[in-house]
Amino acid sequence: MQKIIRKSRKSGLTVRFFCFKMNEIIINDFLMMNVQQVFDLGLKMGIAVDPRGENGVIKYLERTKKMYEDLKPEEQEYYDNECLVNPYSDSRIHIGDRNANVKRILTGIDITSAEILLASQLNERGQNIDLVLAHHPIGRSLAGLNAVMDMTVEMFEKLGIPVHLAEKFMDERMKEVGRSTHAVNHYQMLDMARILKMNVMNTHTITDNLVQDYMNSYLEKKYPETIGELVKVILEIPEYQEAKRRGAGPRITAGGPQNRVGKFLVKMTGGTSTSGKMYQELSRVGISTIVGMHMAESSMEKVNEQHMNVVIAGHISSDSLGMNLFLDALEKEGIEIVPCGGLIRVKRN
Repeated sequence: MQKIIRKSRKSGLTVRFFCFKMNEIIINDFLMMNVQQVFDLGLKMGIAVDPRGENGVIKYLERTKKMYEDLKPEEQEYYDNECLVNPYSDSRIHIGDRNANVKRILTGIDITSAEILLASQLNERGQNIDLVLAHHPIGRSLAGLNAVMDMTVEMFEKLGIPVHLAEKFMDERMKEVGRSTHAVNHYQMLDMARILKMNVMNTHTITDNLVQDYMNSYLEKKYPETIGELVKVILEIPEYQEAKRRGAGPRITAGGPQNRVGKFLVKMTGGTSTSGKMYQELSRVGISTIVGMHMAESSMEKVNEQHMNVVIAGHISSDSLGMNLFLDALEKEGIEIVPCGGLIRVKRN
């Protein structure tokens, strides 16, 4: 496993991250980031805070490579080769010129055909958009959303849940999500972007890892005693303040404001919400409070059966926080950010 060393003349900072293409060393000394380098920076940041740890990510990729090598040639033909070098099947560069320089990015939580047309309009008006960056999965990333959920098995195992239960419950949930996304028109927007010659990528689990790490560290430092205090400290974060102004702020969906927080779990990465069956096991290992982006009604029933507390911080606000941490890093490299698509842009530079 080799390392890439990349140095920015602008910032003078050396950025190190793992290259998962075996026996390949890439060294770039650049004045301006290109599309591939933008994605690579996000990948490096996401892996650095992955709940499995960097070694866990490496092992995951090694298992993936072994599974690929064991496939028959006719099966390898249809394999998603991106998964051999990228541990996040729901995040990738979709179309465009990977070597194109990036000065300005149009970015949002959800990118649809409307945002692609917006980028085209901005280009026509001289406000050139070099890259369209989505958070939520699109195209092949949406088709592969269920595969990334496997990462939660190790997350739950670390909490003390027997791995055989975590695997069983997540396998059922992954199949459910796979069925729900199978019938989607995955490439409608990307076909438009291709015709308009747009560069398009998305960073879903990559930036979900960033918000997961941020919120874990933040809440461990604050460590509120009651659920009411928990909501208050979340509301000290600008993205959640703005979400509350917009009518979608943090809320208690199970338990009461006077309940004690106890041992809490931040669940903001891993593709999407977990299996409802997992909450009984989480309660058994001592988790009293869940802090999440969203939760299905069927899972709420399971949570209430265990008398657990749930604080839903907010979906778009949490996604925005994760994206902002990545976008701040891009701004440090001189890239201009044009927010759209529901993104609550907050700068921390």
